Amino acid sequence: MDLKQLAALVAVAEHRSFSAAARALHTVQSNVSTHVAHLERELGVTLVDRSAGELTEEGRVVVERARRVQSELEALVSDVAAVHDEISGTVRAGIIGTTARWLSPPLLEAMAASYPDVRLVILDATTTSLLPQLSNGQIDLAVVNTPLDDPEVEVAPLFDEDRLLVVPAGHPLQERDEVSFEELANHELLLPASGTAFREELDRFAAEAGVKLATKAEVDGMRLLASLAFSGFGAAILPASATPGWVGGDWKRIPVPGLPGRSVGLAHRRRGLPSAAERALRDTLQAVVREQAPEQPGIYPVAG
Repeated sequence: MDLKQLAALVAVAEHRSFSAAARALHTVQSNVSTHVAHLERELGVTLVDRSAGELTEEGRVVVERARRVQSELEALVSDVAAVHDEISGTVRAGIIGTTARWLSPPLLEAMAASYPDVRLVILDATTTSLLPQLSNGQIDLAVVNTPLDDPEVEVAPLFDEDRLLVVPAGHPLQERDEVSFEELANHELLLPASGTAFREELDRFAAEAGVKLATKAEVDGMRLLASLAFSGFGAAILPASATPGWVGGDWKRIPVPGLPGRSVGLAHRRRGLPSAAERALRDTLQAVVREQAPEQPGIYPVAG
């Protein structure tokens, strides 16, 4: 078993075909097929169902472990360079979409200035999508909604934020300075899709308050939900990070007293040693949040 075999299998898993995997690895398809076949012979199992073009159950287990091996090797190279004060390597961070929009630009700028030899890859996704990728080693760090119930993950708090009502021009509530949650029952709202963490929290709070929210539309995607509100399609309850001040348009934020906010943290795997590049990103990200969060309305960095 060697690293080329593991890399070939991971590429097949990520690109869902041998030909696409070959293109990603800058080689020919026969090389990828040979590497995977040798790996299967060594392990005595079929790793890829050729007829369906999908991993077998054994293949999924091997890929998860192979990704961790690749991550550890990258960390090894980074740590050896760090001995000579040369922090380098690749580090991958997942960031929830609403936060990525204001955090990514200053983070990329700060990392480029302080650690020019570190290659930073940012993935924009939801908390539920990022956590499995953090666990299996596809990403090194994740900025996610908290709290989390995962014994394999450790989380450091980053910031708290308000949840607000956003109304477009001409909405009956546009002139209000604040709105009670009970009043929202009288107005149709754009709401997150059922089954999402945000919607579950909102429904739970509504049930405790004895309020039945009227749904104008359900939208799976916080940024799309915000865009619809900004463009005048309707009012929506959004996290403060989804309503940055630089977004144009005739719309207004309205506080809803008593409506619980949300907390966001920086998650990493408990197992394994972080690379020098990962430690550099962790420190830089926390510093950028402390500096930039106060500039975002309704966002409050956690001291520390």
